[in-house]
Amino acid sequence: MPAAIETIQLTKTYKSRSLGLINVVDKLDLTVQEGEIFGFLGPNGAGKTTTIKMLLGIINPSAGEGYVLGKEIGDLNVHKVISYLPERPYYYEYMTGMEILKFYGSLFGIRDEKKFQSLLERVNLAGDASKIIAQYSKGMQQRIGLAQSLINDPKLLFLDEPTAGLDPIAHTEIRDLILQFRNEGRTVFISSHELSEVERICDRVAIINKGVIERQGHLDELLKGARIEIIADDVPKETATKFEGPDTIVSYSSNRLIVDIPEGANVGAVIDELRNAKASIVSVIPRRRRLEDLFVETVGGKNAKKLVVESPEVVA
Repeated sequence: MPAAIETIQLTKTYKSRSLGLINVVDKLDLTVQEGEIFGFLGPNGAGKTTTIKMLLGIINPSAGEGYVLGKEIGDLNVHKVISYLPERPYYYEYMTGMEILKFYGSLFGIRDEKKFQSLLERVNLAGDASKIIAQYSKGMQQRIGLAQSLINDPKLLFLDEPTAGLDPIAHTEIRDLILQFRNEGRTVFISSHELSEVERICDRVAIINKGVIERQGHLDELLKGARIEIIADDVPKETATKFEGPDTIVSYSSNRLIVDIPEGANVGAVIDELRNAKASIVSVIPRRRRLEDLFVETVGGKNAKKLVVESPEVVA
């Protein structure tokens, strides 16, 4: 299957007065296949927005190569079949939902009111078409943004934080729309901090940190390795220190111990040690590895695995 997005050593360098040259995006090798939902993740300042701007042709790379739908980034013909919904889209507040679609449709030479009405129905805004944008909730504004992004029938959609700040119902509505895009054969590139949502809908993800791709691949592969969480009360401090290890996450506060170990570890030995210490075992819970775990492990590094003794905060 051909790649919808491909970058080879893509780099963006900025000059800082105090730090000199800084690679905001550093030799990025990224592949997004056609027809998949791809999650692009990273902490604030990791280089996500800069990467998207290069892929859209808004800014030029300093080095490397990038291709969108088989064309070099910046190719104007590609702009006709891609769309971009930013995290905070700006609309003229005193235009109605229908007027917004007519306005953006005119930029593509599209004046088909039946198409605009169909898009409003698709995002469940047909009954609000005559309301001005100032009367739209945040969820409604996101939905009109998705309707706008479909005007040119794009093959590839870039969505920046599409569910940020939405209530649970709006979350579900937006998520269902994005899944429909994939079912229609469109490629969706999502940049988001909503890791639980990304885990629900994305086929593959990449995690970028300080301009460098740290992880990239199918979620099923990246999230292999279940964990087991053991919680116990009345644990002596000297017992808590016995469970430190390279693959173990331990927290200890007010005599409560939480030990998070890999599925293949010797759970019985941990339980025996706690019983010998006269501790009270509260729970033993197996759990699937989450995208949040992978993200913290990748971005947070070893600091996420330190033992916390007599602290109200839990390290996980």
